[in-house]
Amino acid sequence: MNSSKNSSSAGSIGGNGIINPIYYDASPANAAATTAVSLAEDLKQNLNQSIDSIEKTLGILHKLYLTVSSQLLLIQRLNNLVLELDNMATFGEKCNIQVPIEVLNLIDNGKNPDEFTRDVLNNCIVKNQITQGKTDAFKGLRRHLLEELEQTFPEEAEAYGEIRAASAAGADVALGSRVQLNP
Repeated sequence: MNSSKNSSSAGSIGGNGIINPIYYDASPANAAATTAVSLAEDLKQNLNQSIDSIEKTLGILHKLYLTVSSQLLLIQRLNNLVLELDNMATFGEKCNIQVPIEVLNLIDNGKNPDEFTRDVLNNCIVKNQITQGKTDAFKGLRRHLLEELEQTFPEEAEAYGEIRAASAAGADVALGSRVQLNP
């Protein structure tokens, strides 16, 4: 892998596969140039590079045959792995990732964390259906009350209808003027 390709991001990969982070200056001049989004993307890229480097090192360690002469190489690779894990921990501290405790409990119990996502989505669907049923019930109640109002008090119901139409037209005019002001 060419280190010149990686030096344009938030860090570069050294010859030993370790990511060398570039720390950003928080001065006002640099604050305008680097946004929070680009910092987050750079941090994500650094974490991904660190994870890839750790996987590569673990693969090399797994393939390493231990002999007396290869112990120095093993020690060097283990030191690189420790440094890469330290880099990943440093990058991870800068990330604001919140994992629900339920997900951690599922992982501890040896279950798939996707179960939590599925359960949350199913609960949202159920609550949405309940809310939709309540909304439909209130719409039906409103329709029924308006019908009863028209039968019992036809003049007041007509006045209410005119007031409601005028306010709806006024809301449409106000909404139209806002749309014209904010292209």
